Amino acid sequence: MMRLATITPGQPEVFQAPQGEGPSAGTPCIFVRLSQCNLHCVWCDTPYTWNFEGSDFAHRRDKPGTPAKFDRASETVDLAIEDLVANLTARDCRRLVITGGEPLLQQANVARLCRALKNADADWIIEIETNGTIAPRGDALTLIDQFNVSPKLAHSGNPLALRRKETLLVAYAEDPRAVFKFVVETAEDLAEVSDIAAAVGMPAHRIWLMPEGTDSDTLRARTPWIKAACAAHGYQFSDRLHIHAHGDTRGT
Repeated sequence: MMRLATITPGQPEVFQAPQGEGPSAGTPCIFVRLSQCNLHCVWCDTPYTWNFEGSDFAHRRDKPGTPAKFDRASETVDLAIEDLVANLTARDCRRLVITGGEPLLQQANVARLCRALKNADADWIIEIETNGTIAPRGDALTLIDQFNVSPKLAHSGNPLALRRKETLLVAYAEDPRAVFKFVVETAEDLAEVSDIAAAVGMPAHRIWLMPEGTDSDTLRARTPWIKAACAAHGYQFSDRLHIHAHGDTRGT
């Protein structure tokens, strides 16, 4: 069984849409959003995958005396791998994005899913979105076609020891299937991106900078200086196309 996030209670967050971010932006994809995360970013746009009632994690949406928490029972659903495979193979798209949360917390089942899909149809292209703190192994390593690695910066609120695993980032930097997406808020974040890239040997052309924001006005306000930084350092720029099209909504 895989633990998925939900669009509405009982309905797993499995949907078909153009990718909104990173190197595959605009490409038709099927998304499977898994629940649970080992990091807890204060600006996370999917806190319903980890910020459950009873936890003491902070989030930007918290209000004094009223933390923004989610009911675990209504926000998660367990789905058999064979049922998920049937759902995916019935669709007319063969590019899958496994996202979260942090999908590699469930990597044994991720591996089984990848194997089942590729056995059913060799045309499947599988991307996984990961925060770069958990090493993929076995089929979770060999069968994934693209690793969208998003190391978290200081503004995420996560302690350095939890969010930066340099040995693992070196391995990703050496793997041509891996690309790196940094969420940035201010120009001060650029120095941290440069430090990480230099420390682990990330090729500049495989680094994407993406503005933090869950509304178009915020994204547009941050775009000019981020684009300038990309031009100066040889990085790529990533917008958030789904936010412009649909706002901060699930299943998009």
